[in-house]
Amino acid sequence: MKRTKALARVAAAFLEDPNGRHWGYSLGKVSGVASGVLYPMLTRFLNEGLVTDGWEDPNTLTEKRPPRRYYELTDKGQLELAAAARAVEVATQARNTRLGLADG
Repeated sequence: MKRTKALARVAAAFLEDPNGRHWGYSLGKVSGVASGVLYPMLTRFLNEGLVTDGWEDPNTLTEKRPPRRYYELTDKGQLELAAAARAVEVATQARNTRLGLADG
């Protein structure tokens, strides 16, 4: 998995509630990652066994709208996304240090 800032931001959004259900729209809002990057990333996470997905039960919806797809981290996903987020953070700090940039 290519470790990018977008990956680190999506991983951090998932890891805010590692055992919860996450909606794509919410992940995008929390992470600041555009849908054109987010949804292909979620598909890769599914293919790699990092997340599982499902759909809301339409019989439990209180408002008139289609059911939403949700994503849940697997145990493997919790470990790998936490490691990827840490690796991106370390690499970013090292790059900033080399460039003489302040932490922030």
